[in-house]
Amino acid sequence: MSKKFLYATLPAILLPLLACGQTPVEKSESAPAASAAQSASAASSAAANTGSASDAGASSSAEFTTNIDKKLATSIKTKLEEAYASQNLKVKSVRGTPMDGLYEVVVSGKQIIYTDANAGYLVQGSMLDVKNRKDLTQERVAELNVVDFNALPLAKAIKEVRGNGKLKVAVFSDPDCPFCRRLENEFVKMSDITIYNFMMPIASLHPDAARKAEQIWCQPNPTAAWNTWMREGKLPPQVATCDNPVAETTSLGEQLGFNGTPTLVFPNGRSQSGFSPLPQLLQIIAGNQ
Repeated sequence: MSKKFLYATLPAILLPLLACGQTPVEKSESAPAASAAQSASAASSAAANTGSASDAGASSSAEFTTNIDKKLATSIKTKLEEAYASQNLKVKSVRGTPMDGLYEVVVSGKQIIYTDANAGYLVQGSMLDVKNRKDLTQERVAELNVVDFNALPLAKAIKEVRGNGKLKVAVFSDPDCPFCRRLENEFVKMSDITIYNFMMPIASLHPDAARKAEQIWCQPNPTAAWNTWMREGKLPPQVATCDNPVAETTSLGEQLGFNGTPTLVFPNGRSQSGFSPLPQLLQIIAGNQ
């Protein structure tokens, strides 16, 4: 496989997949949660720690060699960033893997790829531990996506309390995303839950979503307006534009590495991309408090 071929195919591999809904995947482990602010700053600081065990989201698993030679890590980082400079690719961290000669590279958007020592070949996909029946790539993705639920700016979300509101979940949602609407229709069937909807319109997929999000926020009762639109397909009457957090919550979702909607964030720091139906949805939410 030549670098020329890799250059041609890299956008499909590395650029964020702006899918409205994705296959449900839990994105965290029991590692201590980082705050939303820390999650955002970690991405900008990780490059300085390339090759170190203290890299953002570094695993404590003995299966990975985090302390690889710094010269090698720097070489891999430099070669990849130079090869894809036109795409503004940024390498966040480099570390070893259980396979000799294969290195894990975390790039922009918290995406994981694997490369050789010369950065001449790239591999995209899951690394599986056959003996222990584990998806090592997915475990790593989980570590990179831990979120401190309590650090989320909940006042900038559309809040709905159903029943006693005991269960809690935050959702990054696009008002024109059909999977988000399907999720909302599952919430209707639930009781005793508090839902925080952070609006995250994806302009490349839904050009009118940001306008709808702003209009919904500016209604006298944003929660009622959101529910009526998402669950009944009825837009509220147009109102004057007001100060709203839509751009900020969209940016927050991007900083946290979310590239599709809906993305659910749970109180224990786990997150999940994509739609799940009942009863699975209830089990997931209840099991991640």
